[in-house]
Amino acid sequence: MTKQKISELIEALKIEYPNPDCALNYTKDYELLFATRLAAQCTDARVNLITPNLFKKYPTLEDLAKADQRQLEVIIHSSGFYRAKARDIIAASNMLLSEYNGKVPDKMEDLLRLPGVGRKTANLILGDIFKKPGSIVVDTHCIRLTNRIGLVDNEKDPTKIEMKLREKLPPEESNDFCHRLVLHGRAICTARNPKCENCYINHLCKKIL
Repeated sequence: MTKQKISELIEALKIEYPNPDCALNYTKDYELLFATRLAAQCTDARVNLITPNLFKKYPTLEDLAKADQRQLEVIIHSSGFYRAKARDIIAASNMLLSEYNGKVPDKMEDLLRLPGVGRKTANLILGDIFKKPGSIVVDTHCIRLTNRIGLVDNEKDPTKIEMKLREKLPPEESNDFCHRLVLHGRAICTARNPKCENCYINHLCKKIL
């Protein structure tokens, strides 16, 4: 894709999705961190049903750090992979308290040290919480759409896609751009039977061209 087409793509998505907020509900920084962990192999809608009970039962980071893993597993059971997720939430809570003064860190290398945190989660935190330019969240929607549109060429590795998008997207646009891809992937460019005839970016899309 040329720079001109990328600019057109960004502007078209801005018009259609002017408020590309994260779909996960949270009120505290660490709540987004843990909601994102729960969202692995689970829908955001399901996570948003789980987290009110989770954060009511454990209203502070200290409460989560001291949580009984089996009791936590019961609350988050419907998110899938609940044993690993419960273990990671408890371990990450303890690390945040012991090494980061109870604050979610604002650097990639520190976020990646936390149990259960990969680059996707780290980029989401850096972009949504700390508003850092260049934050690129590569989820299943991003992988599918970037390949279909032609921003990347037959690439499935999330880290490689992230690095390629860093080269192509203006840093100040990248975080919102990724959120808009999620919204577009849910509404139009679905995994099965994408609605290409109703797509307002089909004139830029490799799949159509």
